[in-house]
Amino acid sequence: MPSDIIMPQMGESITEGTITKWRVAVGDTVERDDPLFDIATDKVDTEVPAALTGRLVEILVPEGETVTVNSVVGRIAAEGETWSPADTAEADGEPAPAAETDDAPAAAAPDATDSVPADEEAPPKPVRRQPRSSPLVRRMAREHGVDLADVPGTGEGGRVSKQDMLAFLESREAAPSTPEPETVEAPPAPAAAQTADEVPAPAPALPPAAPVSLDGDRSEPLTHMRRSIADHMVRSRRTSAHVTTVFEVDMSRVVAVRSANGPAFEERAGVRLTLMPFFAQAAIDALGEFPVLNASLGEDQVVYHRNVNLGVAVALPDGLIVPVLQRADERNFMGLARGITDLAARARAGALAPEEVQGGTFTITNPGPFGALFGTPIIAQPQVGILGVGGVHKRPVVVDGDAIAVRSMVFLALSFDHRLIDGAVADRFMAAVKSRLENWPEGDLKP
Repeated sequence: MPSDIIMPQMGESITEGTITKWRVAVGDTVERDDPLFDIATDKVDTEVPAALTGRLVEILVPEGETVTVNSVVGRIAAEGETWSPADTAEADGEPAPAAETDDAPAAAAPDATDSVPADEEAPPKPVRRQPRSSPLVRRMAREHGVDLADVPGTGEGGRVSKQDMLAFLESREAAPSTPEPETVEAPPAPAAAQTADEVPAPAPALPPAAPVSLDGDRSEPLTHMRRSIADHMVRSRRTSAHVTTVFEVDMSRVVAVRSANGPAFEERAGVRLTLMPFFAQAAIDALGEFPVLNASLGEDQVVYHRNVNLGVAVALPDGLIVPVLQRADERNFMGLARGITDLAARARAGALAPEEVQGGTFTITNPGPFGALFGTPIIAQPQVGILGVGGVHKRPVVVDGDAIAVRSMVFLALSFDHRLIDGAVADRFMAAVKSRLENWPEGDLKP
């Protein structure tokens, strides 16, 4: 009997995964631990290896479908094992399809009491075609009593996605719970006689409009990573009261220290000395002074995290991922540089483990290398702060009273959750970061 291929659980908080690519086709043989298929979750994309050597005999979940963890997505037969579809049907408790023969009895005639005259035949009931959807979406439809045929699907071929279902439920909740009784329309009252109670209620929220496609346009489905980013960004904007404060920092001291110590540091640490460890060290030290920036906010409590689990955003060709450097506050400067370099390299190679993109308490994002002066980053839930690093550029600035000098300057933008953090606290945190960077000891990589 072939073995089931199970959708694995790639982390405690992950409940579903999307099969993005099957690496083998039905009938192909695979060796144990060979890549079998690729999955994408809300946290990370990864390969799933074969659990045994054998032949792929059945694919139950095609590419692009999302299923809950522990679902059977296919079957693989061990070496030398024979298999037919009837074997699987019998094992699942389903009758095997009977072969059709010319000796099969004719269908029984309907009971006389159920028959009706030919001219009074009841019209056939229309059958509503159910759109394609994942098991998760079908389960949501059952739980909320929704007919999937009523949900506008934005996926390929009208497929109903999780986001489509959430938008439909949100619009249904915003609509009136009971229909208005039909009444004879009365003539409108004079404007002066109308009261506040007679002002019509605003129209209910509608699901997102379908994109307009013009001649010559090219359409392609959203990737799982793009959908996850969109969902997280919208949820964060709805959750946190975003405020951004921007500070200008003189990086001349850091640039000089990096220039003087870069070659020796690379030889000792085995990684190139970039500016990111300087920003990370300054932020970690400031978080020690202002722990409220290293907290999470619930409905009725604030959780102050003991360690700084530092998220560092990494740009990918088709999106963005934020690997987390666990217990970054326990590392020295060289450990920070090594950890950040390692996470970034494995993120670009698609080799991160699920636990390496979870548990962040504060995040740094760095759009500066792409030419940005600064941005207003969106907080990664359930964190309450994210530091955006702009590009380091030489500019003329006023120093020592009225003197003008050329300095290496950068804009740092902190987006913070105003539900928990006041502007004065955020600015004091940023002033601490600024002071550490501008007064970095010459020739010392340990502030």
